Amino acid sequence: MLYLYITLIIIISILFFLFFSLVFPGKKAKEKNSPFECGFDPFSLSRVPFSLKFFFIGIIFLIFDVEIVVILPFPLMMMKNLHFMFSFFLINFMIFMGLLYELNYSMLDWMK
Repeated sequence: MLYLYITLIIIISILFFLFFSLVFPGKKAKEKNSPFECGFDPFSLSRVPFSLKFFFIGIIFLIFDVEIVVILPFPLMMMKNLHFMFSFFLINFMIFMGLLYELNYSMLDWMK
């Protein structure tokens, strides 16, 4: 019985694919056939200068993303235990000190 369902699903999928490929043929354009490289021209020189500030902003974003994931469960358990409250304030203090460090070394100043 399971094999019947699987073959039926495969046949229906193939029929849908054939129907939509015949009814809505894709447009052949230069843009569709060229590789997408996140806005970069794939035919230019590969050694273009890369902004180090952009790299720092990306790393800072990833670090703060991980810190937010660490902070999210704390409000659920903070009032139940003093240890959780102390840990919450310690993590927030470390995040704040990291932000002050980044501001001190102008890592967040894009134009500088």
